[in-house]
Amino acid sequence: MNKIAVGLVVFINMFTYAYGQKSISWATLSKVRFTEKYFPAYKETYLHPTFSSTVKALNGQMIRIKGYFLNLDPKGQLYMLSKGPMAACYFCGVGGPETAIELVFDTQQKLPTDTPVIVVGKLELNDSDIEHFNYILKNCKMERIKA
Repeated sequence: MNKIAVGLVVFINMFTYAYGQKSISWATLSKVRFTEKYFPAYKETYLHPTFSSTVKALNGQMIRIKGYFLNLDPKGQLYMLSKGPMAACYFCGVGGPETAIELVFDTQQKLPTDTPVIVVGKLELNDSDIEHFNYILKNCKMERIKA
């Protein structure tokens, strides 16, 4: 009986993880407005997000989104999901902050930059910490796909 119960729990957890997230598009994440805000601690002005109610409803939710994997740190400490490949990413002057998601994994990732992927993770909205992206996906799992 215990083996059946354990097997059932494992199956339910796998099913929930595989199908318990909401697939979203970059169009959904673009529902944000940016205004310039001065941050005295940095003596600089940065773009400050005001998230739409649609985006706010995703905060804390498991989501699934397609994009391009970017390894921003040679030590493998900072990863990003971009709407487009590196040559067309936010940091290269194409698009805005809403086209980039900071990725947090439990383990170091080895994929090359510009690999098309689907990422699943818990979305965290960030409107106050300029050391991090406005969109952060935590507890990420990633699947390589064909472009």
